Amino acid sequence: MRNLRIFLLAAVLLPLGFEAGAGKETGGPARITAEQVDSDLKTLEICRAGLRALDGYVRSRAGLYGKTAADRIYTREEKEEVWGLWKSYFDYLVTLDRLGKKYGDSYDKLEKPLRQGAFLAAYGAFMAQYSSALTVIEQLEKNGAIDVILNEDVPEAGIPKGSYFKFKFRFLNAARAAEFVALEVLYAHYKDVSHPGSRKAAEEDAGFIWKHGRVKGQVQTLRNAMAVVKKAGFTAWFPVQTEVSEFMGDAKVYRRHSSLITQEQIARIAPLLEPGDIFLERREWYLSNVGLPGFWPHAALYVGGRNERDAYFSGPEVVVWAKQLDPVCGSLDCVLKGKYPEAYETSLRPYMGHAPKVLEAMSEGVTFTSLEHSLEADSIVVLRPRLPKTEKAQAILKAFHYSGRPYDFNFDFQTDDTIVCSELVYKCYEPSPRMKGIRFETEKVIGRHVSPPNLMAKQFDVEYGTDRQQLDMILFLDGREWEKAAKASTLEEFRRSWKRPKWYIWQ
Repeated sequence: MRNLRIFLLAAVLLPLGFEAGAGKETGGPARITAEQVDSDLKTLEICRAGLRALDGYVRSRAGLYGKTAADRIYTREEKEEVWGLWKSYFDYLVTLDRLGKKYGDSYDKLEKPLRQGAFLAAYGAFMAQYSSALTVIEQLEKNGAIDVILNEDVPEAGIPKGSYFKFKFRFLNAARAAEFVALEVLYAHYKDVSHPGSRKAAEEDAGFIWKHGRVKGQVQTLRNAMAVVKKAGFTAWFPVQTEVSEFMGDAKVYRRHSSLITQEQIARIAPLLEPGDIFLERREWYLSNVGLPGFWPHAALYVGGRNERDAYFSGPEVVVWAKQLDPVCGSLDCVLKGKYPEAYETSLRPYMGHAPKVLEAMSEGVTFTSLEHSLEADSIVVLRPRLPKTEKAQAILKAFHYSGRPYDFNFDFQTDDTIVCSELVYKCYEPSPRMKGIRFETEKVIGRHVSPPNLMAKQFDVEYGTDRQQLDMILFLDGREWEKAAKASTLEEFRRSWKRPKWYIWQ
């Protein structure tokens, strides 16, 4: 049936001979490349898988989310799980918004076949959002208590009053259905043949929406479809804002290809660092790092270069420690080279033209990167463990052990074969009989215990000034969107930063 619909839509298009973007500038935005489209389609795949994992988790917890759970009083712990899942859900949803907005504003200005891939990213983001929303609403509407819980004002969780009502209003209205039909018309025109996996996933989502029975209306011409989509701002993405709303109209365009922290600032930071330091980082317009809650979405470990390690770990206590591990060694680097020769060689190779001094888990896996790359963010904080140098050396030794592991898109801290960003920091400093380490707290996200970077920031705030304090803040560069710059900020401001919402959805 859907193939028949697409055939009819295509039949409408052929007599028109219409090219979207005709009369506009040719060549399109020069900075959108085929590699960028491929990467963002991968992000779309991750978001889609994450949304389905959340849906599966909800279905598996019928005692909490199902119809039978509606007639009881929820405990605070149960409410926190519901709120946590709601935040995780919106993390994926808003990432899809950013992805769709990015290409929805530019796809028709690009040359083929780049135009087709860009449209597929926007189209796929819409279909993943819409189909997931219909699934979630259908499931949650079985339980009236969940409706009440999700509409509560929960400032400590960053959830505003009436969020579920607004969510339903967004997706359960005729305008959304009209946009869907319009995009189906455009899809028949822009159909991409170079990304079969992404195309199949988007078509599956669209097929679900047709089957769901929410879509009504007549087949439109391509010109009408373009008008509907343009009027809606291409699928009426959430009005995501990051600071004060009046500054964001320009920022969404201006900031698409730049970071607030400059290379000059990074050069000034470098002399202040010590091997073993922990970075918490935020990139306002970055489409990955999705799935973990909070203002701080990324963590990394500063391991230093060979010269920095030799200088920092030159004391007698580290020499003794190194000889205990390998009698022929008298330095950390000798131990690293002997235990993990492949990782050690990798750590010496330039990363994008710069010396690798950071180890972080990214979508490509656990990778040695440079300061110039890792700190090219919008906000960063450097935290220093209150530990002896021998324990920092042990942490770096563990870090080299995890080098090359794939990224853990399931965020499962129980496994070691794949690693997520904060999990790398967590496991490198994990206490053991031979190491006091750092006791990072964990929380449950979709039923799994994790230690997100934002929780690390919260723990620093809670422990600061007590005998339980485990870290010191070395510096905090706070991104200021209205100034288009990152400025040095205070300890007090960093301590409050974990309370900032990850996404400004409802303003």
